[in-house]
Formats: sequence, structure tokens, C-alpha cells
Amino acid sequence: MPPEEKTPSQESKPPRGRALRPAVLSALGSAAALTLTACAALPGGSGGPPQDNTPDEVSTDISGVSATLTLAYTDDPPSSELVEGFTDQYPDVSVELRQTPFTDYVKTITLSMSSDDAPDIAQYNPGAMRSLVPGGHILNLDPYAEAYGWEESFPSAALEPLQSDEEASEFATGSLYAAPGALSVLGVFYNTELLEEVGVEEPPATLDDFEDALARADEAGVAPLSVGGLEVGGFQIWNALLNSLGDHTEYKDWVYGAAGSSIETDAAAEATDTFSRWVDEGYVTEGANATSDDDARAEFVAGDSLFLVTGNWAAFELEAEMGDDAGFMLMPGRTADQAPVASGASVAYAVSSSTEHPDAAAAFLDWLSSAEAARIQLDTGFMPVDTQVPAEGRGLLDEVNAGFAEVADNDGIVPFPDYATPGMIDQLTPGVQGLISGSSTPEEFLASLQAEWEGHHG
Repeated sequence: MPPEEKTPSQESKPPRGRALRPAVLSALGSAAALTLTACAALPGGSGGPPQDNTPDEVSTDISGVSATLTLAYTDDPPSSELVEGFTDQYPDVSVELRQTPFTDYVKTITLSMSSDDAPDIAQYNPGAMRSLVPGGHILNLDPYAEAYGWEESFPSAALEPLQSDEEASEFATGSLYAAPGALSVLGVFYNTELLEEVGVEEPPATLDDFEDALARADEAGVAPLSVGGLEVGGFQIWNALLNSLGDHTEYKDWVYGAAGSSIETDAAAEATDTFSRWVDEGYVTEGANATSDDDARAEFVAGDSLFLVTGNWAAFELEAEMGDDAGFMLMPGRTADQAPVASGASVAYAVSSSTEHPDAAAAFLDWLSSAEAARIQLDTGFMPVDTQVPAEGRGLLDEVNAGFAEVADNDGIVPFPDYATPGMIDQLTPGVQGLISGSSTPEEFLASLQAEWEGHHG
């Protein structure tokens, strides 16, 4: 689903520390579409042989460096606030921002990063990287990762999707081409007042408990789930079930493009059958296919449903509208002690191979993992890269951050399924709509995803 249309602006700098606008939160709700919507990349604009401009020697000391860096980004990640925090610490380095609407970002960044006037730093997008990495237009960050110790300072699950082979055909392998600047996680928001009204004393601890809560809500005349099936809300529920029931090694291999991988597994079949059973029980109504993500969220805010499956990007709006009536949890597993797993994404940044200041650019990426940056990330509605930074006193966001930290600390963050191929999101949304309407079976749905995967990966 494309995010809302925005007016292009250059070097946009919204006020530091502000909460994300509800409309922006909706845009982020497209399975963390800022970074993980796999879009078709265009060929590099300048042509020529691949570059290899990784510095022979790298330095982590930029105290005497005077530089101006240009950073290209899209929509409203916390770029402005993070830049201000970084330049406060390094006043001899300035950063100029270039903002591009998401609908134009892949084309724009592919052309600009392969041009003679490339920005020093650019917001990462896997669709664009499929041509920029093979073309040598993105800096291999392995030397900086080693020099700064990024394996320790960044969650490993956040670094995995930013690694690829030299052809950018398989992710989570090869070299590192970006660093995360803010994180996100998929989970379940619930109405605390309605939970009590339908007779559920505690948030569900197992998937059976969750289904019991769905049934109790239905019996009480309360909609169990708000579902934006018109956009991505439907496949986010399927995605959460896959996190809960899936074989996560198999799943990650499939998303990252490992040879011979398949989504037609017993675990994926169980997740899809569970979703279809919820449709049959009326927990997901056929009317969901005519409901947008915004409308689903509005239903939940109005107290018309018990659960809403979406990501942390909705937390600010839900807390502002519902206060203590909104709670958050991860989709529970088969048992209460099952290791938590959830899909997540990062707003990440890559460095141009043609930058004249690679050490300064890498220092900015390193600063994204600092405690100072984490506080800015929290203030702007994202999960901090430093998962140890507390969010006490932030209400609902505290619950979201605690859930995210639990998953990240257990290496349980997995990518969203639309990362698997450039066209996968075009299969996921209508595919889940078919499950909701009954026009397709679970087997047909999974087969359509695998056909898209094989068409891209061979």
C-alpha cells in the first residue's frame, strides 16, 4: 500500500522531539513501509563498472574533521532530530537534509546515488539497493562495523537485513551496507476496559488464551478485531500468526532469498489455517476488505473492538486518544514461556561510495546506537536502537518498548514478509483479501507467494 501523498520539501526540519502526526503513523503502518516495502529498483543512472571505494584505513576519531554531509530520506523518520543531536556533539560537521516523498523515493534515490552528485548518506531501501550495491554505489561498511564494534552496539536482528551479497540477491549474508537509525515492531494493541468487560482478567499469555478472548468478545457482541483488509491490516494479522507459529529459521531463509527456500511449510500452513478459521468464526469479517487501516484504527480508538494488530508506529495516537484504555503485547505463542518472535524493521542509513567524508558519515551511523540517540528515537515514536534505554513514564510506549526489548534481546526480530521480493506486497494484500472473502484457500494463498518468490529468485 502506498503511503499518503506528501508535498516534496527540501531540507525539511520539523521541530525536535515532536510526536509523529497520525497521518504519518498511518503511512508507517504499511508493514513499516519506510524501509521494508520491496520496490522495483531502476538501473543506476551513471552506468560504468562497479566502484570499490571502501577506505583502506578508517578512523573512528572525527574530532578534527570539518565536513558538510548531505542526507537523503523519505517521509518522516526521526532524521531531523537525530541530525541535530549528532551535530550538537560534533559542531564541526553539518548535515543538510533532502526529503523525497515515499512514492518517488526508490526511483529518486537510485538515480541520485548513482550520479556524480550523490548524497553522502541515504535512507536505506532494499528495492534501491538491488542495483546500487552491485553497481558499487553504496559503501561496504564492514571496516567501520569492526572498528566501532557494531555487532555489540546494534541488535544483531537489526543488522541482518542490511547485509547482502555483492549482487544484492540474498540478504542476511555477505557485507554490511547500512546501519539502523530507529526500529519498529509488530504486535497487538488491546482495549483494557473491553478486556475486563468480556471477562478476561489478564492479557492473553498463549495463543489459545488469545483465541478464547476473541470468542468471549464475539459472544459479548464486541468486535474481536479491527482489520484494515483494504490495505495491510489483514496480512499483518497473518504475519503476526506466522511469527507466533512459524519455524523462524525457514521463514528468514525464505525472506532473505536463500536458495531452495519455501513458504509452503507446515508452520506457514498452520498460521494460514488459523487466520482462515478466525474468518470462519466471524472474528475477521468479510467487511474488513472494505476497511482501510485508518478506519480500522479509528474503530479501535472508538472502543468498537477488542484487539488491533499493528506496529509501534500507532502507539502515540492510541495513547493520545485512549489513555490507559490502550495496552500492548506481542502476539502470544503456543506456550507462555515460548521465546518471543515478532516482525520488525529499521529506518536505516547507507553511505555513498563517492562521499569525500566517509569517516564522518560512519560516525553519524555509529551515533545512532548511542543512548542520546535512543532518547530521540523514543521521542519520535520509534523503538530505540539501544534497547537498554528505559521508557518509564511514557505510558503505552513503555509497554511497546518493553515488548520490543524482550524480542530484540532474544534475537527474535524477524523481517516483514514483503521484504522477500520487490513484488511480494502485491501478492500479500490481495492474497489475504482472498482468504477473508473466501475466494481463495490457504493452499492457494501460500502457492501464490511461493510463485512470486520463485519468479524473482529462480
